[in-house]
Amino acid sequence: MTPASARLSPRALYEEVAELLRQRIFSGQLKPGDWIDELKIAQEYGISRTPLREALKVLATEGLITMKVRRGAYVTEATPKDLADVYHLLALLETDAVDTVARHASDAGLAELAALHQELEASLPDTARFFALNEAFHIRVLELADNQWQLQMVQDLRKVMKLHRQNSLQKAGRPEQSLAEHRELMSALAARDGDRAAACMRIHMQGGLEAAN
Repeated sequence: MTPASARLSPRALYEEVAELLRQRIFSGQLKPGDWIDELKIAQEYGISRTPLREALKVLATEGLITMKVRRGAYVTEATPKDLADVYHLLALLETDAVDTVARHASDAGLAELAALHQELEASLPDTARFFALNEAFHIRVLELADNQWQLQMVQDLRKVMKLHRQNSLQKAGRPEQSLAEHRELMSALAARDGDRAAACMRIHMQGGLEAAN
């Protein structure tokens, strides 16, 4: 149970609750298919069920929670088709972004990506850190591409992807394969070869999809 000193402030309460539940889902504390025990969670956070239900509505719009009338809510179970659809769209958006970055990003921007890549190389034994840095790298690519709508769409899609992404990185050999794909991508970016960078990202996304299934 959350100690009283750590209970939530009333400001934007449902948003705080949504973020706490989001992190529970992404960390695997709440797994796909798990039902949300509203009473238990409300007691843990020291809140009424009203802000909790508002938080669940937020997560439902993100695709992380599925709500059933008169039955409650559970963590969304992504089907193989769901994952294929998500990775297909991510591939379209992120290949376009990395092409743009290769051709137009500043040297300082590429240096940021190189630094993130080095952190990724060093993090390999730590799956959780590897996962976090991998996502940070991809999001930084989108930020450097400087298309806010593209970034927003990718962030939304990645929330659904993360329902199963942790498991895919734990598959034998996938972190090493993912890192090798990143090395090829970094080589293309360093050469400012947009076409090759896009091809590398496409291969990287395909590898992620295969590992997630």
